[in-house]
Order: sequence, then C-alpha cells, then structure tokens
Amino acid sequence: MEKEQVLEKLRSIKYPGFNRDIVSFGMVKDISIQASDITLELNISSQNEEKKKLVVESIKNELGSDFTSVKIVLKNEGMKSPPTQKSPHPVPILENVKHVIAIASGKGGVGKSTIAANLACALSRQGKKIGLLDLDIYGPSLPILLGLNEQPKMTQDNKLIPLDKFGMKVMSFGFISGNDTPVIWRGPLVSRMTEQFFRDVDWGELDILLLDLPPGTGDIQLTLTQKLRMTGAVIVTTPQDIALADVRKGADMFRKVKTPVLGVVENMSGLALNGKVNPTDSLIEINGKIVPVDSDGVFNLKLDLFKVGGGEQESKRLGVPLLGQIPFSEKVMLSTDEGIPITMEENIDEIGQVYIDIATQIISTIE
Repeated sequence: MEKEQVLEKLRSIKYPGFNRDIVSFGMVKDISIQASDITLELNISSQNEEKKKLVVESIKNELGSDFTSVKIVLKNEGMKSPPTQKSPHPVPILENVKHVIAIASGKGGVGKSTIAANLACALSRQGKKIGLLDLDIYGPSLPILLGLNEQPKMTQDNKLIPLDKFGMKVMSFGFISGNDTPVIWRGPLVSRMTEQFFRDVDWGELDILLLDLPPGTGDIQLTLTQKLRMTGAVIVTTPQDIALADVRKGADMFRKVKTPVLGVVENMSGLALNGKVNPTDSLIEINGKIVPVDSDGVFNLKLDLFKVGGGEQESKRLGVPLLGQIPFSEKVMLSTDEGIPITMEENIDEIGQVYIDIATQIISTIE
C-alpha cells in the first residue's frame, strides 16, 4: 500500500468531538512503510489522554487488515490549528466588507436563493455596494437566478474576480464547476472551498456581502461561524409546521454561535391572484371569498395554500421582527427563469415592494 492510499484511509478517522479528520488537522507528520509493517508519527497537542487513545485505536482498526504491524509514535510539538473550539468572534478575514449577512433556512425548497438574489438587488438599488455569494456547493442556483453563464477571471496574484451583474459582485461555485456538473465531495473539501471563497476572491470594498447558504446546519455553516464575524442572519421559512421545525434548528444554531438573527422572512405565504372582470361589478366571489373590484374591473386576492402565520410564530419565538411575507406569484417564477429578479424591474409591483421593504429594514437594523 502506498502512502497516499494510507492517507486516504486516515481521512475517514475524525478527531474525537470534531467533524474534521486527523489528516486535515495536520496530525499525521510521517508515514514509514517497510514490507507489511507501518510506522506513523502523529502530532497531537491535546493533553486529553483519552482522546489520544481513541485516535490510536481507530488507526489500528483502520490499518490492521492491511499491515501485520501498526506502530504509532505520538509527539506533542504544538499545532498551527489545534483541535480546540474556535472563538465565536474570530478576527475577520474580509477587512474591506462592512457587513456579512447570511440568508439561511433549516430545509431546502423554501425559496431562499430567490430571496437572496432579490434582496441583494433591492439593497443595490438603495445605493449600497453589494456582494452576493452562493455557498450552496452541491446545488448552486445563482447562475440561473441572475442569468449568468460566464467563468470568473483571475487577478495577477491568483485571486478570482467576481462577476458583475446589476451593479453587484457575484460569485458561485456554479461559475467554476458548470451548473450541470454534480458535486460529489466530502465535508472537509466543502469546508475548504467555502473558506477559499473568502480568502481567494477579490471582493474589494463592500457595504454588505450576502451569503446564500445551503439548507441545514452542516459543514458550511460551521466553517462560517469559525472563520467569519457575521453581522447577522436572516431566516427564511414557509408557513407549514414541517418547515418551521427545521427552521427552528437553524435559527437556534446561529444563536448558539453568537450570530444575531436579524429577522424572519415567510416565503410562499399564500397565492397572489389578480385579474380583470366587468367593471360594473364592485364585488365578486372567488373560492368562497368576497373580493372587491376597482373601477377598472381589477381585483386582487390572496389565497392561503398552507397554514397561516408560521413566520410570525417563529419571529415571536426568537424575539425578532417578521421582516416580510412573500406570496406565491407567477411573476416571481417567470423572473427567476428569465434571470432577472423582480426587484430589478423599472416598475416595482406589490411583491417587489415587499423585498424593498425587507431590505430597508435590514439596513435600518445593521446601521
């Protein structure tokens, strides 16, 4: 067995109490193979003898079937990145970015990326220097949402230059990998790519960098809280209980790592209907509801497709504002497919105005 094959096996061994493996922590200092004997030199700075014993046993179990003798030499030379819990307020690595705001949800399919794109455009319209980073490595959405099909260029010092769209700086893993290519990566590789999006992208000066997070509370969220000092998080939910249950987990995670929750956005909050009838009718009945009609015969109606009040319920539990309720709308769907967020249209309609109001509240809160 070659050294690289040994390292690959060792990458399956997590340091006790952490999601990172002993190889990515830099604990494996030397590997010596002679016939069917192997000697490993490990550098573990922890004084916890029980954890050291667990690591040694895990290595012997992993390599025992491949080698007759597995010898492990433990050293304690100190580590550049010792396996200790990181401070919830690390030194910022984005010195020229005033505010970093995460758009998060506990589950997928709640429209988080659509909200992130529209909020970014709404903030940009209000004169802010905006960056938008799509951190959903497994399912990047921004290339479609913003109609971008380009690859970023590099600076002379090998930093990626974000794409420019609607006056914003935009970066997504989809720009690099191609939106049709599946990503089959383990957690440590995803965490490393996440950090590179901060260190190896030339963001320049920004008022706000919005992070479109993947759903859940996994490796990317943990990397963020360890590496960045975030201004806060906006939690996206839909009204029904199954979404709220997952949203609570995500919201509580941010609070545990000392990241403020700025507010809750309830998406898919009913179905917005409008149409035109005979202007002589001042009232019409739709689905059992009496709906007023204006002098031009135009009516507007909102039908509740799910449970009502889920976003408000969660905002009260967290003690934060309900920033807005965004209904289902064919216009939102069409704008998403066209790659032009509705907040970039010249004439903002009622739903676009909801995004504008949410952006205004966010600015008010952080400033």
